[in-house]
Amino acid sequence: MSILELGYVSFPILLVMIFLRAPIGLAMFLCGIGGLYFAMGGPVMFMAKLKSETYSTFSSYSLSIIPMFLLMGQFATLSGMSTSLFKAAESFLGHRKGGVAMAAVGACAGFGSICGSSLATAATMSRVALPELRRYGYSGGFSTATLAAGGTLGILIPPSVILVIYAILTEQNIAKLFLAAFVPGLLAALGYIITISVYVRVHPKAAGTRERVAWPERIQALIAVWPVVLLFSLVVGGIYLGWFTPTEGAAVGAAGTGIVALVSGSLTWKIFVDSIIATATSTAMIFFIVLGAGLYNSFLALSQVPQELSNFVVSQGFSPWTVLVLILCFYLVFGCLMDSLSMILLTIPIFFPVISVLDFGMSLEHVAIWFGILVLIVVEVGLITPPVGMNLFIINAMDRETPISETYRAVMYFIASDLVRVAILVLFPAITLFLLPS
Repeated sequence: MSILELGYVSFPILLVMIFLRAPIGLAMFLCGIGGLYFAMGGPVMFMAKLKSETYSTFSSYSLSIIPMFLLMGQFATLSGMSTSLFKAAESFLGHRKGGVAMAAVGACAGFGSICGSSLATAATMSRVALPELRRYGYSGGFSTATLAAGGTLGILIPPSVILVIYAILTEQNIAKLFLAAFVPGLLAALGYIITISVYVRVHPKAAGTRERVAWPERIQALIAVWPVVLLFSLVVGGIYLGWFTPTEGAAVGAAGTGIVALVSGSLTWKIFVDSIIATATSTAMIFFIVLGAGLYNSFLALSQVPQELSNFVVSQGFSPWTVLVLILCFYLVFGCLMDSLSMILLTIPIFFPVISVLDFGMSLEHVAIWFGILVLIVVEVGLITPPVGMNLFIINAMDRETPISETYRAVMYFIASDLVRVAILVLFPAITLFLLPS
């Protein structure tokens, strides 16, 4: 068997391991070292690669942004920012039909701007919003579907851990990717709010009503969210204005959020230690997946699979748009079965070389950024798509009274909103790219 054939065979083997519930990082790690062993006829190559890949991966300055953003999310959860965001949004929207659900989406968007994790956003906002949704007569399926969809805003609205990984894999500017994600993130939140408005008209019994909040209370609730506005402006604005690099910005954000938590009185020594441990645990999990992906991608590069795939696509004469749509459909299907980080790490080294050789009428940098946002969105759809959507199971674990089948039915409205948004961003790349410097 040639090295190229070995590369092709490794992919179905990897998928079988994943479907047998092997951890994705371990599956890619074993396929990588196994492929290198058989390709070179001995252990020398993979042992050398294991040493060099481990050092080059974990000594990366850019990768240090991940634990900083994760720690920032931990402190944001502890400091009560999620509650303040929801109360502020609820005071302005709660009296409308479906308004409490709209407020939950708005709060998810705000929390996502200082968290960067979809699962953390979904879990945190569920603790705050689920009791209120229940209190005002919202059905269980509608409530859980809303929070699962709102949680996906955590990885789209900058800062985003997944975008950092994509930037490292494709050697793109992290700040430009954050800037490009801003408008699609706002479109996502707006699309979900419109979806809620449609849903409560199709299913009027799914949402109750609540009294209108007086303006003095609204202003007071709005003032309470100043730490979120300050931190987002400081971190994201500082990165865009060149005050500091994205990694420095993440450190500033983590320190600032910790100070807010300390001032609010919610940051005790025990909670601080627990936050550090939780951040370290999540970081270790992500880094092991990154290491496994690095070894597997080294084997794929040796086997020439990405290059052969690129040459094959080009030789078939497919239009660039056809290839793009096929790749996005692939992500939609496999996003139902795998988590977003694993999908990005596994597929970008294969698909990005294909996209980079196609002519979309714009610079390679703009193509890379536009493609990254599209991939992030369709991967995000996978987080709420049955049967495996991770956010659905997170929310369901927090609301045992609601059968997951009810959540599945209600979330299809939000998936439809996502698909419409993907189509718009594919047809009009300028929506994603117009904020970028020319």
